[in-house]
Amino acid sequence: MPSAKDNRFLIVTGLSGSGKTVVSRALEDFGYYCMDNLPAKLITDFVDLWLKKSVEIERAAMVVDIREPRFLADFPAVFREIRKRTPVRLVFLEASDEALAKRFNETRRPHPLAPRRPILEGVRLERQRLLGIRGLADEVLDTSGLNIYQLKDLVAERVLRRRRPRTQVAVTSFGYKHGLPLESDLVFDTRLLPNPFYVDQLRKRTGKSPSVRRHVLGSPGTKPFLQRLFRLVDFSLPRFAREGKTTVAIAVGCTGGRHRSVVIAEELGRHLKAGGACGVRIYHRDLYK
Repeated sequence: MPSAKDNRFLIVTGLSGSGKTVVSRALEDFGYYCMDNLPAKLITDFVDLWLKKSVEIERAAMVVDIREPRFLADFPAVFREIRKRTPVRLVFLEASDEALAKRFNETRRPHPLAPRRPILEGVRLERQRLLGIRGLADEVLDTSGLNIYQLKDLVAERVLRRRRPRTQVAVTSFGYKHGLPLESDLVFDTRLLPNPFYVDQLRKRTGKSPSVRRHVLGSPGTKPFLQRLFRLVDFSLPRFAREGKTTVAIAVGCTGGRHRSVVIAEELGRHLKAGGACGVRIYHRDLYK
């Protein structure tokens, strides 16, 4: 058996509609050179070239499946042969009958083994025929109920043994009169809080000033506002991460972007840093406008 740490050469196979194309694209994102539907007998030729360094490819992955007419007959012997030459890992993708039938119905494509028969017949026939190849697999991934981002995470964790990257959060304070920051995922309005601009000794200072900070944080309504803000952000960030979003942009606005939004953005950043679950950067876009 190959080492679980040696992922330089991967073969991906499995049931039609189980997500092999998604996995191939994910592996490309991770730096693999990917090939699709190479005839089984040509795999050994590629392995020989790869081992001799005749091709400048550090990590390779190939998708092979039942679309290739000789796949069922040739692949098991080919796989055992190349495993004698190099550590190769076989990843088998599957899903429930219901999930596969739904995917075929959504794409309005016939099943390759039953082009003129009900889709479930093709799904069950393919599952039966692939049992032997499934038994050769190093990893069997069930993709039922997974979206493309969740499947990519599953490949990273189960196949490549990579930890999911920490979510990076960019907190930006801004002034509404200067326009919303582009590409904001969450926007919070602090104009409901008392404005230090109308306090003579605070007008020319910014939210970075201790006196402005004390004024904003001590104003009626600020504490419950922050409590609810923290609760909503803490609720949202793990769910963004679950959907594959690794960078989240949070915008905090007030009228001019110099007082309230700056203080609240700093407090939000401090709260997120204390939690330690994400990386945090704070920007004050309109601080000196």
